[in-house]
Amino acid sequence: MNQEPLPTADALSRLIQELNRLPGIGLKSAQRLAYHLLRASEEQNRLLAEAILSVKQKTQLCSICFNVTDADICRVCSNAQRDHTKICVVEQPQDIAALEHTRIYQGLYHVLHGAISPTEGVGAGDIRINELMERLSNGTITEVILATNTNLEGEQTALYLSKLITPLGIRVTRLARGLPFGTELEYADDVTLTRALEGRQEL
Repeated sequence: MNQEPLPTADALSRLIQELNRLPGIGLKSAQRLAYHLLRASEEQNRLLAEAILSVKQKTQLCSICFNVTDADICRVCSNAQRDHTKICVVEQPQDIAALEHTRIYQGLYHVLHGAISPTEGVGAGDIRINELMERLSNGTITEVILATNTNLEGEQTALYLSKLITPLGIRVTRLARGLPFGTELEYADDVTLTRALEGRQEL
């Protein structure tokens, strides 16, 4: 039985190079993954390739909260069982996954897709702040939980949002300081996130 020819050194090097571009994947990890894929069956590699293409072709941003979804409105926003009087504001879609894993928070979300960072040229108009303020104008929201990261950019963004939202008469809270400064929300463990949610403080 004839076997498929092995990829050339150039093909393997290219795969390692592309894997190395992924966040958190160093050169050694990229090499291990590349050789794993080399040993995997053609079917396994095909399924992986299709999944990668599918995530680009079939996903979009929720028209309400801007989380990643495969429909116009995501499952959280369309769920009547959620508390539609609370909005938790996060920087990135992966932060929602971290908070949902705790099963503590039952309200809605809003994804900013970034944080205010003057040093990097990111201002308030570059992230989804206007869309948040539009959502707050209908009078149904009673609390906004600011769950931006506990770094300089996250703190700046939280303070800016607090100044915008407080005059609307809406309660503004911030995750409790159980999260060490500099921590990104997506990497926090469930216990820390649960305590941060339960112990959130007024701003």
